[in-house]
Amino acid sequence: QLQLVESGGGLVQPGGSLRLSCAASGFTLDYYAIGWFRQAPGKEREGVSCISSGGRSTNYADSVKGRFTISKDNAKNTMYLQMNSLKPEDTAIYFCAAAILSRRCVAENYDYWGQGTQVTVSS
Repeated sequence: QLQLVESGGGLVQPGGSLRLSCAASGFTLDYYAIGWFRQAPGKEREGVSCISSGGRSTNYADSVKGRFTISKDNAKNTMYLQMNSLKPEDTAIYFCAAAILSRRCVAENYDYWGQGTQVTVSS
């Protein structure tokens, strides 16, 4: 059974850091496009960062460029999102996802989803 499980969310002060993890089971992450998405209250789910299958290309939303870094560990079949210099506007539920085809980093293109982890940036 294909499964994605996120961890690492929490409450952090502005300017702080968090690292989200997403462990995959039932499939090999490297064969899929993977990504992190987030959804704030009252807003649509947006793509934060995605990696194409095989890791050939990576992209980031403009709002997180220079602050967030996506990565994956094929040996652990796990993907990560390192978030630095966090801002209150980064507050959202963060989801990891996988897609059979490598296309644009938008939620509608992704097939498999984790349950989400809450990130709250507040003083």
